Amino acid sequence: MQSPGKSLKEALLCAQSEDRLTVGVYESAKIMTEDPDSVSFCVLAMDEEFECDIALQIHFTLIQSFCFDNDISIVRVSDMQRLAEIVGDKAEQLEDAHCVLITNPADGSWEDPALEKLHLFCEESQRLNDWVPEISLPER
Repeated sequence: MQSPGKSLKEALLCAQSEDRLTVGVYESAKIMTEDPDSVSFCVLAMDEEFECDIALQIHFTLIQSFCFDNDISIVRVSDMQRLAEIVGDKAEQLEDAHCVLITNPADGSWEDPALEKLHLFCEESQRLNDWVPEISLPER
């Protein structure tokens, strides 16, 4: 089985190419509030700013709770800059890549093997009581 980091990168790039990514804490919260069933996967990115930003920590706690309540798979990455490089094509997206959502396609007819591997990884992690597993993104 390939590494979860490689699967995450592939799933993000696939979703980006199909315009199914939402980048940013506030944008993600809006999508989850308006249409939680459209959300398939959530990525939370930590960085030095996270340790000092109480508001961001509270947002993360609320997002995690929402994901648990709505059966949305969720992971953490420790390198927000690397996540921003993968998903960001606009300067403002690089500023707030602390939360990235992958949504389901509108037609509902798709299968993303990388995303399926990530869902299985999350299920296995939860069985081991690791509710928000951390994934290391591969280098370029």
